[in-house]
Amino acid sequence: MALPYTIAFFSPSTTHVPALREPSGNLPTSADRWLWSLASRSTETDFPMAPERFPAVEAEAVRISADWSALVLRHGTAFLGHRTDTGANDFYGFAALHARTVYLDALLLGTIQRDHIDALTDDLSAVFEGPGLARRVGDLEQHIAHFRSTYWRQHLTAHGPANELLLAYQAQYRLSERFAEILGEAADYSRLVQTQESQQIAGALGVLTILGLPLSTALSILQVMGDEDPVHLLIAVAAAFGATVGGLTTHYGRLVLSSLRGRRSR
Repeated sequence: MALPYTIAFFSPSTTHVPALREPSGNLPTSADRWLWSLASRSTETDFPMAPERFPAVEAEAVRISADWSALVLRHGTAFLGHRTDTGANDFYGFAALHARTVYLDALLLGTIQRDHIDALTDDLSAVFEGPGLARRVGDLEQHIAHFRSTYWRQHLTAHGPANELLLAYQAQYRLSERFAEILGEAADYSRLVQTQESQQIAGALGVLTILGLPLSTALSILQVMGDEDPVHLLIAVAAAFGATVGGLTTHYGRLVLSSLRGRRSR
């Protein structure tokens, strides 16, 4: 079941002590737990997080500044303030604007990248379904090139938290690793197609050699001798046919026939 992706932004008041920095400036562990609850749309009661998991979540949090942090998960992102919201003209108005614009753009770009990588994975799975392998591999390479030039970006801006949010989203879905695997498989399929095409070209040249060489040799001999007797011409054609049949019974001839059978089966 597809779940909606949620983005939460919360600016605390004086009563939201677990989210606020301590007088010493340190961030309490309760702030990151709250941040995780907002991003995951769950509570400690509904889904208690294993204590061993919390240090990793703390490391994944994006510290935008001393005033607020963000956490990107698979099904949601949360922005949480760490100082009291004073109301009108407060810093949090500027922060909310960034969360709705450039930071949201980073998450949307990550979503587009995920959808395209999912589509490329489906294309890879269908490469060997039915005839026309070369055409499907060509379409796959074109799809990869279009995605790579248009959507595959790991930096939304020159610098700043937007890039960290995009990288965090990509890490949640292993987009970099998956795209590298797609490139590796596509390269393998391309080499396979090139090998098959080389075999087909070699088979075609072998057919021309086996069929054409005896006949052209016999006709050339008759031309050099100036012999225009139809009987001799038929004898030369029969001899060429016999040489062709004999050539097809050799190891080289069997390889040519095998290549032709493989080409027809594809």
